[in-house]
Amino acid sequence: MAKQKTRYVCQNCGASHAKWAGRCENCGEWNTLMEQVVPAESEIKGALARGAVSGKKLNAVSIDTIETADTESRLSTSFLDFDSVLGGGILLGSVNLLAGQPGIGKSTILMQVCAAVSNSGHKVLYVSGEESASQVKMRAVRLGASSGQLHFASSTSGNDIAKTIEESDYELVIIDSIQTLSLAEISSAPGTVSQVSSCGNLIIRAAKASNTAVIIVGHVTKDGTLAGPKILEHLVDVVLNFEGDRYGGFKTIRAVKNRFGSTTEMAIFEMADKGLSEVKNPSEALLSERQNTDGSIIMATIEGARPLLVEIQALVNPTNFGYPKRTASGFDLNRLNLLVAVLEKRTKLKLQDKDIFINVVGGLRLNDSAADLAVCMAIASAAAGRKLDDKIVVFGEIGLGGEIRSVIAPDRRIAEAKKLGFKNAIAPATIKDKFVLPVKDIRAALVKYMNNK
Repeated sequence: MAKQKTRYVCQNCGASHAKWAGRCENCGEWNTLMEQVVPAESEIKGALARGAVSGKKLNAVSIDTIETADTESRLSTSFLDFDSVLGGGILLGSVNLLAGQPGIGKSTILMQVCAAVSNSGHKVLYVSGEESASQVKMRAVRLGASSGQLHFASSTSGNDIAKTIEESDYELVIIDSIQTLSLAEISSAPGTVSQVSSCGNLIIRAAKASNTAVIIVGHVTKDGTLAGPKILEHLVDVVLNFEGDRYGGFKTIRAVKNRFGSTTEMAIFEMADKGLSEVKNPSEALLSERQNTDGSIIMATIEGARPLLVEIQALVNPTNFGYPKRTASGFDLNRLNLLVAVLEKRTKLKLQDKDIFINVVGGLRLNDSAADLAVCMAIASAAAGRKLDDKIVVFGEIGLGGEIRSVIAPDRRIAEAKKLGFKNAIAPATIKDKFVLPVKDIRAALVKYMNNK
């Protein structure tokens, strides 16, 4: 009998290697190569030959004759903002992928969703490949998910789970998690590229055939991206990112892909004894413990359709080494380095021998370009030891020439600031509003408004 050939496939990027190595040469990740059996050439040729003769002509129909699914038949999660992120609730027949760091609360919020859906009379199945029945029961009791409509099964077989979805009458199925599943026909270990993509394909087919809504839990890598093959993200209908600090602060759910709704919405949660709860007024909560010191700036940002006021803090210290350190929490580090370079070039600030630390309070992560002006003013405030008036908010994008450019939805940012009692906003000069203190470039903004000791 011929010896089976093996190869080593990176679980992060899918690159194939002839021998094992500690680091993938393609993506640079460490300890991601896993051994897989390579099918024999004759087996591949045989499969191609059988596929060529077994295919049949597709029965194409006019698109006008196709009956559309009822998009109103959605399952509510009991969280209004979470429903908005999903496009109005969990659509029957959809496959949703929820990814997040270990311990952030994925299993908690899914059990709360199970409680809401099952208590409203819908049949729900929770499948776990990581926990025992007693562990899941303890969480269900704590979160009020004890219902005759909520069923539990423990399995790591993708074949069995897909068969159960297809032949049962469940309306919602939770699978925790995709990395623990495997197919009997594939010899590689659970969590490998072949197992994850194959199990995902099988479960998606079963969900579509039975019109069952499925939520799959996925793991993330150390840099926060979804672990496993990227093909899984393309196969599912909705990809949700669960972000935040696992030890405290606010937690957010964003949709990075949604075939049935917008990808600009965000739900904000905080953890309590009885599980996760929505934050009704996040701006007020984020500013409740603020102290107006140097390096503290209030920024008006937009998350989806929701305006938020968040505090951006900066700390500037002389460096103890030859190379200054730049650290950002909740803000892109590359963008921070660019803004520091603009500050040094376009203003009189000397930051080449300073360590700079940026923090977005509340565990939020800003992707809004309008944060540029707030970050720059926070750095300047910390470096000069000067404070901004505590009744002023800041927003605006900064170009490489130091100019302050317009941003999206300024009216909603201004309305949120007015609602919380702020008197003015330092913003681009293109905005025509009496509430706005217009500025054209970063140097003018610092000279004119950064004058309080």
